[in-house]
Amino acid sequence: MATETVALQGELDFETAFDVEMRLERAIGRADSVVVDLSGLDFIDSTGIRTLLEANNAARREGTALRLLPGTPAVQRVFEVAGLLDELPFAA
Repeated sequence: MATETVALQGELDFETAFDVEMRLERAIGRADSVVVDLSGLDFIDSTGIRTLLEANNAARREGTALRLLPGTPAVQRVFEVAGLLDELPFAA
């Protein structure tokens, strides 16, 4: 079973979302399991959240296991405020 890790750095926002979306699509297409490491993110906005939600949906359609490694407290707070901590597959 092939696992691919996509490590994100800096900001996941309108400027970077398309590139991240392409990286995630490629990983989901190649691997049985994809880990998205959010620990290097300094910032995420609604576009970044949408990108991760779409990746989660794509992974489900493809039968690929997707796991998110939590980000910094500030990044995780965005998911908490948006009510998505239980909607996205965060690793414990």
